[in-house]
Amino acid sequence: MKESPIRDLDVPKRERPSEKAAHYQLACPACGCRFTDDGWMLECPRSHSASLLTTLYSSRTLVCDETQDGLYRYRCWLPAANLLAGAAIPVTYKSARLSSILRLPNLWITFSGYWPERGARLETATFKELEAYGVLSRIPQSGSEVLVVASAGNSAAAFARICSENGIRCLIVVPASGMKAMQFTRPLGPSVKIVSLSGNADYSDAIALGDAVSRREGFRREGGVRNVGRRDGLGAAMLSAVETIGALPDYYFQAISSGAGAIAAHVAAKRLTQNSRFSRTLPRLMLSQNLPFTPILDSWRRGRREFIRMERSRARALTRRILASVLSNQRPPYAIGGGLFDVLKESQGDLFGVRNNEVLRAMRLFEECEEIDLDPAAGVALAALMQAVRSNRIIPGSHVLLHITGGGFRKRAAERDLALTRANLEIPARELRTQAAVTKACNLFRAPAAAPRVRSGTNK
Repeated sequence: MKESPIRDLDVPKRERPSEKAAHYQLACPACGCRFTDDGWMLECPRSHSASLLTTLYSSRTLVCDETQDGLYRYRCWLPAANLLAGAAIPVTYKSARLSSILRLPNLWITFSGYWPERGARLETATFKELEAYGVLSRIPQSGSEVLVVASAGNSAAAFARICSENGIRCLIVVPASGMKAMQFTRPLGPSVKIVSLSGNADYSDAIALGDAVSRREGFRREGGVRNVGRRDGLGAAMLSAVETIGALPDYYFQAISSGAGAIAAHVAAKRLTQNSRFSRTLPRLMLSQNLPFTPILDSWRRGRREFIRMERSRARALTRRILASVLSNQRPPYAIGGGLFDVLKESQGDLFGVRNNEVLRAMRLFEECEEIDLDPAAGVALAALMQAVRSNRIIPGSHVLLHITGGGFRKRAAERDLALTRANLEIPARELRTQAAVTKACNLFRAPAAAPRVRSGTNK
């Protein structure tokens, strides 16, 4: 295989984290303003149409730091003021069996999960660790403010583990259905508190409560896709893949919920095209959702920027019918400047809808070929690739990158001594929209560290 066009670049000398604070600025594409990052900024303070902030790095060329592990290898393109323990990176490889079955001789797989034999050591088994490290490396470590993270499950696990191991204060809000992801090799430290929403609460309820808590003094909203740390952390998956492949792929396949990972891959690819060693042609984003909950697909098929909002009860009903429950974001960043509509247009991308039976078939195929289990969301992406092959939507001979955004859960459970973590506070559905619920969540960080577990709405 030819030498990677990245590996032969100069390697910078090791620097203390504080010296990296000025290696980037934040920029607003809508008004052109630039800002010094305080670690928390999520949007431009000026009044204009909404647009995602971007990062402008002093290094226009990706320079890999061989002295660092995991995604910090690419820290010249990360908004990192601090280097945290335990960072990992996905692994990219070619699968002879899957390539042969799909008749794609240039199929590459980026595996973001737990598969030590392949070199993938993401402890919570999904690519959400990349976004968590991106966010947590950005925020100030000297203050007492509490980061608030709302999640459907996988992000919650990633933030909980990393915050616990690095002593970062974090309040995590997750629906009860997402608590099954909260399994760790050691108990969480006192810097992390978990609020579980019971009853029929879903991801949108977690977001609503997280936003309400973030408006209280001493709490800060993580921000999801609006956080440049999240997007640039996720972008490390594309950087890692291109370092292995030696070129940008022609097609990029991934399942989406908010679409932060797809936006991140697109932005990372655009940065690489500024280097003359790479093609100026961007990878086509081939994104997918799990039928019947496909609000992004439905909006894209209309061909307009406007996002189709579902009535809340209908959205709840549809999300209960999808196998990949983490793909349940009801308000993705579709219409916002720099969001999904824009990156799909710019990359000449497309969207696929995948049924549950197709997801299961794809998951079985991957395990037969690779002998490793997949997260259902990753099964959605593979099923979409299989659809694209059947409908001749891939030009023969093209380089195809399939991002497996989670896998190795069963392997991790078999090899690691995992314990299921219980929530510090449970809030029933009837209390979700009350100020009392917000106060109870905030009080987790005002009560003594040894306070017993609380069940809200009981023993009245």
